[in-house]
Amino acid sequence: MENSAEPWRDPALPVDERVTALMAEMSLEDKVGQLGSAWLGQRAAGEVSPMQDALPDSLPEHGLGHLTRPFGTAPIGHQDGIERLAELQRKVIAANRFGIPAIAHEECLTGFATLGATVYPASIAWAATFDPELVGRMAAAIGADLRAVGVHQGLSPLLDVVRDYRWGRVEETLGEDPYLVATLGTAYVRGLQSAGVVATLKHFAGYPASRAGRNHAPVSVGPREFSEVLLWPFEMAVRDGGARSVMNSYSDVDGLPAAANEQLLTGILRDDWGFDGVVVSDYFAVTFLQTTHRVAASRAEAAALAIDAGIDVELPSTHCYGELVALVRSGQLPEKLVDRAARRVLTQKVELGLLDPGWTPAAGVATLDSPANRTIAAEMAEKSVILLANTGVLPLEASSIALVGPCGDDPLAFMGCYSFPNHVLPHYPGVASEVAAPSLLASLRNEIPSSVVSFHEGCPIRDPDRGGISTAVEAARAADVCVAAVGDRAGLFGLGTSGEGCDAADLSLPGVQSELLEALLATGTPVVIVVVSGRPYALGDYADRAAAIVQAFMPGEEGGPAIAGVLSGRVNPSGRLPVQVPRITGGQPGTYLHPPLGGDSAGISNLDPSPLFPFGHGISYTTYAYSGLRLEPAEIPVDGTFAVSVTVTNTGSRNGAETVQLYLRDLYAQVTRPVRQLTGFCRVRLDPGEQAEVTFSVHADRTSFVGRDLRRIVEPGEVEVLVGSSSEMLPCVGKVRVVGAVRVIDGDYVRTTPVEVSRKGVG
Repeated sequence: MENSAEPWRDPALPVDERVTALMAEMSLEDKVGQLGSAWLGQRAAGEVSPMQDALPDSLPEHGLGHLTRPFGTAPIGHQDGIERLAELQRKVIAANRFGIPAIAHEECLTGFATLGATVYPASIAWAATFDPELVGRMAAAIGADLRAVGVHQGLSPLLDVVRDYRWGRVEETLGEDPYLVATLGTAYVRGLQSAGVVATLKHFAGYPASRAGRNHAPVSVGPREFSEVLLWPFEMAVRDGGARSVMNSYSDVDGLPAAANEQLLTGILRDDWGFDGVVVSDYFAVTFLQTTHRVAASRAEAAALAIDAGIDVELPSTHCYGELVALVRSGQLPEKLVDRAARRVLTQKVELGLLDPGWTPAAGVATLDSPANRTIAAEMAEKSVILLANTGVLPLEASSIALVGPCGDDPLAFMGCYSFPNHVLPHYPGVASEVAAPSLLASLRNEIPSSVVSFHEGCPIRDPDRGGISTAVEAARAADVCVAAVGDRAGLFGLGTSGEGCDAADLSLPGVQSELLEALLATGTPVVIVVVSGRPYALGDYADRAAAIVQAFMPGEEGGPAIAGVLSGRVNPSGRLPVQVPRITGGQPGTYLHPPLGGDSAGISNLDPSPLFPFGHGISYTTYAYSGLRLEPAEIPVDGTFAVSVTVTNTGSRNGAETVQLYLRDLYAQVTRPVRQLTGFCRVRLDPGEQAEVTFSVHADRTSFVGRDLRRIVEPGEVEVLVGSSSEMLPCVGKVRVVGAVRVIDGDYVRTTPVEVSRKGVG
C-alpha cells in the first residue's frame, strides 16, 4: 500500500474499496462538494451559453466535481491553457482536505472546441459517411488531444434522433434513423473512451421531438415512440458501447422535465440498462426546474428534485446543489442520495487515475491540428459529400466557372455551431481561428487550375439584401457553368441559421437565397447547386432545372477541398443522406420512419409528404447493380437468426464505394409499424467490374418492437426483407417467416446486425 493512512490512493486496491475508504472520512460538505462544478474566468467578451455571466468566479470550498470548459470558453493557446488548467487544479486540490482534483470537461461535437484545434465535420456529416470505423478513429484522435492537455470528459456524442428538420440542432445529430444514430454514436463512444476520456451521451431523452422543432419546447410523444426511437440509441451506447456518462435533456416529455424524471434517469437508465456511470446535468438544467419548467419554487427544491431523480453532478456551476447540505441537515433530503451521487463521482475519478499517488496535470501536446488529424478530417469530409442528382455536367470540364452564393468564399460555412470559430470567436472579432480552412473558391481554383473561376456572393446567407443578385446573374451568363453555393451559417441562439437556438420557421433556404437560385436557373447556363447546411432544405423547386445538386453537411476545415474534389471528379462521391431532402418547404413527416398512413396521401390529403430525395440516397460517378438475394433459412423461430446475402457489382468505369442498406418491414403487426426500417448497412469499396457478396446476420430480436402492453416483443408473422442503395431504391426483395408464440423480451437483447463482405473478383 502506498499510504496506509490513505487507502483511497492505493492503485492495488479495488476501486470500490478505495471509494468506500474515502467516503468514510468525508463530511457531508466534502461529499456535496464533489457534486458541483465551476466555470471560471475569461468571459468578459461575451457569453457562449445563457446565464454564463451570472456565474460566480471563484472556487467553492470543500472540493469540486467538475471544472467547466477551461479551454473552450475564450481564445487561449493550448500551452497557456495547459498551464492555466494546472493552476486551477492546484487550487482545487489545495481547497479540499483530501487533495482531490476536479474532472475537466470540454465540448467536442466537431472536435476539441478550443483555439487552434482540428475542426472536424459536424455530426450530421459523420452520419452521411455511414462509416462507424471512421467515426471511431476520429473520436480516438479527439480523445487523444483532450487527454494530452488534461481534459477528462467530452460532452459528446449527441444521440438525439431527428424528428423535425426545423430544429436548429439537426446539424449536431447523426440523422433520423435510430439504428444509424446508435451504431455511429456507439463507435464514437468507444473511440473517445479508448483514449481515456469519458464520453457523455446527450440529450437523455426526448429533446429532438420538441413541438414545431423549437429549442426547449415541450415534447409530446407516446411511450412507444419514446422507447423505440428516442431511447434506443442511448441503450445501445450504454449496453454495447460502455458509455461512462449521460447528460439529461432540457425538454419535458408529457409535462415531466427529464432533469426531474426518476423513471428515466434511474429506472430505465440504471435499473433496466445497468448503467453505472455518472449523470451530469445539461448546463443550467437544474436551475431551469425552477425558472422555466416551474416544477420547483426554489433552488433548494430544484436541487432536491434533480438529485432524487438521478442527476449526480450539476453543470456548469454549483447554482442549486450548494443547497444540498442545508436540505440534508434540516431532514428534507436523505443523506443517502448525496452518498449515492458522491460515490459515482468518486468512482469515476478513481477510474481516471485522479486519486493515484503522484498524479499531476498533463504536460501537453505539440499541436492540436496535427497532419494526422487533418488526414482524418479530410477523409471524413470527402466521404460525407452527397451527390444528389447529376445530368452529366459533373465532373466539371469547363473553361470558365462562375462560383456564386454566400457559402462560396466563407470557410466558416463549413463549420458547426459547436466549432470554436463559430461558437466562441464571434465574441472576439480580432482573434484569428489559427486553423487553416480553405474556402470553396480557393479550393476550386486549386483543384481545377485550367478553369477561370470567378466569384460573386449574390446575397448574404440570412439578410434580405438583393443588391448583388444582378451582378451574379451576369457572371453566370458569361460562364460555361455556374456553381451556386448556398446554405447555412452556424451560430448560437439566433446568431446563425443553424445551430442551438437557431430553429427554422420552414424548410426554405434562409434569406433571399431562393431568389438567387431562381435568377441563376433562368440564365440558361448549367447550374450546379451546392448546399452547405446543417439541415436539409426543400429543393423541389429546383430539382428539374439544376444540372446537378450536391449536399455537404458542414464538412469542417477540409470541406473546401472535399467539395471541390467531388466537383472536379478527383473524389468519387460516396456520401448518403442520413435525413431526407424535402420536396416542399412544409412537407411532413420529417422522417422516413412512418407507418403507411404517414406517407401515402393519395386520396386522403391534398398534401404530398414524399421526399425529393429519400433517406440513404446518394449517387456516384460509377454505377452499381444488385443481384442474387438469398435468405437462409426462410423460416426462423422467434429467437432464431437468418442470413441475408446479396451480390453487389460495380458496373461502371470508376472505382467507388457503395453503401449497401438492409431494411425490414413487418407486414402485419399488433401496432402500426414503419413501412420500412434500416436494419443493417455496410460500405463496400469496389473497382470497376468487381463483385462482392454482402451477408447480414439478422437475429429475430431485430424484428422486435414495443407491443400493445408496452413490452418489447418478437411477434410471429411475415417480415419483408429489402436490400438496396436507399430506403426507396431496393431492388432485392424477399420474405422471412417468424414462427412460434409471441416472445416477450425481458432484459437484454440483440441490437446489432453483423455483416461480412466476401470479394468475388471481376464479374
